[in-house]
Amino acid sequence: MLAAPDALGGADTHRMAARPDRSTSMKTRAAVHVQHGQPLAVEEVELADPGPEEVLVKLFASGICHSQLHQLHNPAQATPALLGHEATGVVLAKGREVDHVHEGDHVIVTWVPRDSTEEARPRPTVYRFRGEEQRASGIYTWAEHVLAHEQLVLPLDPDVPVDVTAIIGCAVVTGVGAVLGTAKVQPGQTVAVFGVGGVGINVLAGAKIAQAGRIIAVDLEPSKLDYAREFGATDCIDARDGDPVEAIQELTGGGVDFAFDAIGHEVTMQQIVAATKPGVLGVRRGGTAVLIGIPQGPVTFNARLFTPERSFIGSLGGSSHPIEDYPQYVQWFKEGALPLDKMVTKTYEGLDSINEGVAALERGEIRGRSIMVYDRP
Repeated sequence: MLAAPDALGGADTHRMAARPDRSTSMKTRAAVHVQHGQPLAVEEVELADPGPEEVLVKLFASGICHSQLHQLHNPAQATPALLGHEATGVVLAKGREVDHVHEGDHVIVTWVPRDSTEEARPRPTVYRFRGEEQRASGIYTWAEHVLAHEQLVLPLDPDVPVDVTAIIGCAVVTGVGAVLGTAKVQPGQTVAVFGVGGVGINVLAGAKIAQAGRIIAVDLEPSKLDYAREFGATDCIDARDGDPVEAIQELTGGGVDFAFDAIGHEVTMQQIVAATKPGVLGVRRGGTAVLIGIPQGPVTFNARLFTPERSFIGSLGGSSHPIEDYPQYVQWFKEGALPLDKMVTKTYEGLDSINEGVAALERGEIRGRSIMVYDRP
């Protein structure tokens, strides 16, 4: 996912003076990033009463996203911090100005605001940790309850499972959205996806939904490439066997219409540009490289690659409009077009498993997406 640090969904937190209008009303447990280089601390936190625009949610399940690894290893990340940014849950209480969800509703919790207007930007919520009041400036889902701004909570069909649908709020919207919202891939166009992990398989699924003509998966792990075919990959390239750009050019006769980077490394950012087809003067424009992964520093490009009218764009949250898009994702899941149950390949029971889940993701052991299940309805 391409995002600024404060848009990643993990809640940057800051100490703040106690305010008489925000009393703490309940205690819950959360995985708190307390110190860099140390395991997350699963400890008690106190949540404030919901403010006028806030929703208190008891969480059912949360995804474990690679973006949080970046936060855990980022020395600039403020601590303490509450992390996680995709989940499902049930509404326990809401503020007086919240009217799109109600107590007892099943909901999706996400880092992508449901309303894109400036006036509707999510505001910080409040919690208390180790006796000090903190402000969470984003969402957090590695917790048994969350106090969230209403912009980050959307209704969920009560008839669908609450475990695998937890990944809609990041993996799905980021991957499927990059294809349908950012790139707007059309039927018959060609697509390459570099990195087919939790987000990459959703790019593949989005390309299949868009009826792309050829969908090429690129990865370094043979097991992920085999898995990629389940989500629509028509061709798979093992990048260990040679230059994937040359392989794509050979398969497509010059390059693809769209190349997506779900990793964000310098080499893959360079490769997605070279993997797109060049334009032909007076006939067509060149292809488009789409960056989804989170870059960790400056990148150098060969500017000549852009001369034949190739384009390079970023995708932030899949250019999503959650009010319309999330129900559509659920409908595709119900119809079998978006197989969330196949995307979730590892389920951890309970919040106490968070450090185990993070370590497995960091070791590269997770094919697809892993989730934690806290409770079931």
